[in-house]
Amino acid sequence: MIGYAVGLGNVWRFPYLTYQHGGGAFLIPYVIMLAVAGMPIFFMESSFGQFCSQGPINVWKAVPILQGVGITMMLVNTFVSVYYNIIIAYSIYYLFASFQFPLPWSECTSWSVMDCNITAREHCNMSAYNGSFTAVNKSAMADVNQICPEEFQNSLPLQSPSELYWDLVVLQRTSSIDDTGPVVWHLALSLLLAWILIAAALFRGIESSGKVVYFTATFPYAVLIILLIRGVTLEGARDGIEYYIGSQSNLTKLADAEVWKDAATQIFFSLCIAWGGLTALASYNKFHNNCYKDSIIVCITNCSTSIFAGFAIFSVLGHMAHVYGRPVSEVAQAGFGLAFIAYPDALSKLPISPLWSILFFFMLITLGLDSQFAGIEVITTCLQDAYPAMLKSKRGLITVVICVVLFLLGLPCVTGAGIYWVNLIDTFCAGWILLVAGLLEVCGLSWIYGGNRFIKDIEMMIGTKSALFWLWWRACWFFITPVVLFVIIGWSLHTFTAPTYGSVEYPQWSIALGWCMTAFCLLWIPVVAVWKLAKASGSPWQRVRSVCLPTEDWGPYLECHRGDRYCQGGLNKIDVYVISNKTNNRL
Repeated sequence: MIGYAVGLGNVWRFPYLTYQHGGGAFLIPYVIMLAVAGMPIFFMESSFGQFCSQGPINVWKAVPILQGVGITMMLVNTFVSVYYNIIIAYSIYYLFASFQFPLPWSECTSWSVMDCNITAREHCNMSAYNGSFTAVNKSAMADVNQICPEEFQNSLPLQSPSELYWDLVVLQRTSSIDDTGPVVWHLALSLLLAWILIAAALFRGIESSGKVVYFTATFPYAVLIILLIRGVTLEGARDGIEYYIGSQSNLTKLADAEVWKDAATQIFFSLCIAWGGLTALASYNKFHNNCYKDSIIVCITNCSTSIFAGFAIFSVLGHMAHVYGRPVSEVAQAGFGLAFIAYPDALSKLPISPLWSILFFFMLITLGLDSQFAGIEVITTCLQDAYPAMLKSKRGLITVVICVVLFLLGLPCVTGAGIYWVNLIDTFCAGWILLVAGLLEVCGLSWIYGGNRFIKDIEMMIGTKSALFWLWWRACWFFITPVVLFVIIGWSLHTFTAPTYGSVEYPQWSIALGWCMTAFCLLWIPVVAVWKLAKASGSPWQRVRSVCLPTEDWGPYLECHRGDRYCQGGLNKIDVYVISNKTNNRL
């Protein structure tokens, strides 16, 4: 679960949001959102999957009318698995490119263009100065003792070698999503290798992937420690750390609603709640495993990793800003820019730069792989739960088929327009769809299934707890968490803007396609609800009531764990009275 929750977003998204939203001040809404939204839903999902030992579709036997939520989770995982592995493919390519000295993105070489430079070129606008239509380099004017007035000075926009390497060599990026371009074969081969690694790790199911994750979940921490130790010893590291979480902290940012929305969404996506992966992984736990303790450990580890990664990232970016003689704000970038442009550029300035680059990109690969393991596990588990007789003994074959299909679906993302597709899928499939699924999950279990009944289910696994223990969780599940999610969804829709990639805008047909992907994922929630109602019998009220009650086979998967509460489907049957004699033996 730690390997699943700790992913690429911890390394590149959290540090950027922190310095963007007031530095250390951002930690206040971040921790609050962890308490009121992150932990409650994480604990709920982990308990839900462990209790019935089922995947994210079959767990909704508890509330059959909401079984479409599980289908939505599986579809989102499918879309995200396609583009998430593209990011791993980028990292694999950079890893292989790091085995050379100097690093190929460290300087302008044969693949670069005229605008490649590490410093901006200052020019004097001579058309305004003396009437001629030329722009003269200021250094050339200084050589002949000429001075350019300040109002006529301008800087031509330039691109760093690492930025050009990313666009021209790695992506071979076209001008827009309309211009598909050819398949970029080095990325296609990297993508194939990524899927081979995943298929091999998951071939035998949780038994094999569980062993692989011992390495992939722990190795990133070793690399982060090494990068932090190296980073804080560099000149200018203090400036980067202060920009991240020091004297630049701005408490006035707390009055900005956007800060709170970003804190909540970061918690939501970082912990991977409402993706179905937690439910799928928890379904493999032993029935009496302490899922409460696991949830607390994973949530705290995940958020601590985000904060810790920020120090490792920004200490090196501070050194990069020192080398370039520019503010940290001008070298720090968001998303792909931080992972594949800014940080590689900073690493290229270090002694023994290939070593640090190899470590960094190998860390990104391991961070991505164990998160991807759980995503594929969701799809596999859902298929096996749906067709247990046919597919239960063919897990390896199912895994290989899924990986082959997703590899083929990912090929458009490794063309010249691939980065535009990745950004489009990320915007429309990994956004507020998950917030909707999370809201329905909390409301369904708390209000329809019954929060108190769910608490009794948890106590069957971890033992009876006091009313004081459950006070906070009841408050979150019944009221606080649903309200927070509802506000975030409303705010996200209100502030929605069409996606762009840098300065490139998307055409209308691609925006429409993005909304179609969103609709396709969410459509199954009402469709399944209507189908369940149509299959039920009785009056309209009786139909609604029957599809809101658990099915007869709902409960712990093994008979030995069902106890009196779930004996022979007791939840839906009339009260059963047990007659006992003086020695308490049942008759």
